[in-house]
Amino acid sequence: MAKKAPSMNIKKGDTVKVIAGKDKGATGKVIKVLREDHRVIVEGVNRIKRHTKVVNDGSGSTGGIITAEAPIHVSNVMLVEGDGVTRVAFRRDDVTKRRADGSTYAAQRSVRVSRTTGKEI
Repeated sequence: MAKKAPSMNIKKGDTVKVIAGKDKGATGKVIKVLREDHRVIVEGVNRIKRHTKVVNDGSGSTGGIITAEAPIHVSNVMLVEGDGVTRVAFRRDDVTKRRADGSTYAAQRSVRVSRTTGKEI
């Protein structure tokens, strides 16, 4: 049976601040979330250089040194809200949903909430 990937408080598109490591204090946008590894790739943070070979397969790939972002552990970043950073909580809100036939029913949806201000993220 396949193991379910853990949920994370950080999502793609969030602006985060690095709180630990060599890029401490840097702020950037989350490009990709790697849930299975508990890691995120942040724009402009944890940049590495990779040396690539020239491949003569007709694709026109030239060799050289490529600079790209490497994953960073999710515990080393915090969500940016307003002037500072915040932790993330979850709240269940009651909503009314509509079926295809037009009838409605009561349901709940989970929303992310800022721990500092209590506002929905």
